[in-house]
Amino acid sequence: MKLLVTGGSGFIGSNFVRHVLAAHPDDTLVNLDKLTYAGNPANLRDVEADPRYAFVHGDVCDAKLVRDVAHGVDAVVNLAASTHVDRSLMEPDEFLKTDVFGVFTLLEAVKDLRIPRFVHISTDEVYGSVERGSSRESDPLRPTNPYSASKAGGDLLALAYWHTHRVPVLITRSSNNFGPCQYPEKVMPLFITNALEDRPLPLYGDGRNVRDWLYVLDNCAAIDLVLRKGREGEVYNIGGGHEVENIVLTRQILHLLAKPETLIQPVKDRPGHDRRYSLDSKKIHQLGWAPRHRFGDALAATVAWYREHEAWWRPLKSGEFRAYYEKQYERR
Repeated sequence: MKLLVTGGSGFIGSNFVRHVLAAHPDDTLVNLDKLTYAGNPANLRDVEADPRYAFVHGDVCDAKLVRDVAHGVDAVVNLAASTHVDRSLMEPDEFLKTDVFGVFTLLEAVKDLRIPRFVHISTDEVYGSVERGSSRESDPLRPTNPYSASKAGGDLLALAYWHTHRVPVLITRSSNNFGPCQYPEKVMPLFITNALEDRPLPLYGDGRNVRDWLYVLDNCAAIDLVLRKGREGEVYNIGGGHEVENIVLTRQILHLLAKPETLIQPVKDRPGHDRRYSLDSKKIHQLGWAPRHRFGDALAATVAWYREHEAWWRPLKSGEFRAYYEKQYERR
């Protein structure tokens, strides 16, 4: 296959690019990425020289560029997105541009160029907070913040193009991803790197919010399976099957780093903080997928990666990140 991957220099995107190149030697891949603060060329330094890989610097909202790079591909995998809830509360317009209008631009290109496959990557957050049980693909969407609302908008637009134009859309909704190359605004790399620096770990509210954790390499394998074997017009939940309270996760990170729990710093909760996410993943399991990495082992490997790659994350925690961090946490 010849693939166009959008957002391939980001966290999940870079891991997916690497997965495809390793798992499918005959595939070629074009990575279209705007290189925002979370898009990092260093994430794919090891594949830059691979003749099967090409990088294009650009925005998914640029219709002409999208059509140029999408011409002749067998599939588009859309990982381009603004993704951080906290930032969406500060800058919702950027989320609407990328997560809704960007999806529209891609859908129009896929429709007009008759591209055989369009895989849109979404999130469990579109279902909203789930007090009990687990969200199924057929459940209504109840997003509660600008990020999840923008992702829900992109999902619904993609499904509308399937129903109206039979654009070959497939959607994946995954739980919280973790692993190497994740920008340190997200809770796991933030807490790991703060602990390595002996800085406080800013924990929202009472720390009892629950998230289901999915190792990024398992998510990449699931996306790849949906790309090649999924049914058009369908949504696939991808859950890690390991639900953890934030306070428990925080303590596990500190234990792995042999750091004291006195580093935990409770801060005022963010507005509208969803209490719990949980996915029913029977559908993707029936397609032939299951997580291969045990949570404890993957968490230990992730902690070790950040400990061993200080040269990767330390430059990211200055400049733009520092201004964001001060606004988000130090003034709470």
